[in-house]
Amino acid sequence: MRIDILTVVPELLESPFKHSILKRAQKKGLVEIHVHNIRDFSTDKHRKTDDYAFSGGAGMVMTIQPIEAAIEHLKTQREYDEIIYTSPDGEVYNQQTANKLSLKKNIIILCGHYKGVDQRVRDHLVTREISIGDYVLTGGEMAAAVMVDSIVRLIPGAISDETSALTDSFQDNLLSPPVYTRPADYKGWKVPEILLSGNDKQVNDWKEKQAYERTKQLRPDLLEKHDRE
Repeated sequence: MRIDILTVVPELLESPFKHSILKRAQKKGLVEIHVHNIRDFSTDKHRKTDDYAFSGGAGMVMTIQPIEAAIEHLKTQREYDEIIYTSPDGEVYNQQTANKLSLKKNIIILCGHYKGVDQRVRDHLVTREISIGDYVLTGGEMAAAVMVDSIVRLIPGAISDETSALTDSFQDNLLSPPVYTRPADYKGWKVPEILLSGNDKQVNDWKEKQAYERTKQLRPDLLEKHDRE
């Protein structure tokens, strides 16, 4: 899998991809992550990538020329399954979207910035718009990092125990059940007896019930989806 990220602040993405699972996945050759500076594609002598909107209003807007040039440059080298624009008013990102994107071969992620982008970018250049939540960030770089992390960990081989990713929260529209480690009794705080029973069926039933109850308490919206499925 290859992920190309377009940004006006590449420095913000120097660290997230150099550690832990993302680092190992790249070292194994499971994924390539390339960060491109949109300013390198600007025809402006000052490498500008923003301008005032025709309609006026506060704030600057990302201009179309360097973005279009960057995307077209990448498209001459390979085909892309998705060209994603990170935007607070895009579709809200979730585990199911991460699952689907992890099956793609090549993805471009355009990081939003300033007051957004020239609408023609959204109309003609990107294939979808994604938000990681109902709030506004200074730029889309952190949103891109979140998306890449959630996608890469699903690629077979990225995690040593592949079943771990399949049992994460949200995979079945349920939150994960509580988990415990040794010792079984720590300062009087005890692990539930059922987990010490050795009865796999009872343990699995307990975990499923706990996940259901936890989701019911904290995310009833997810429970509605789970029950429908």
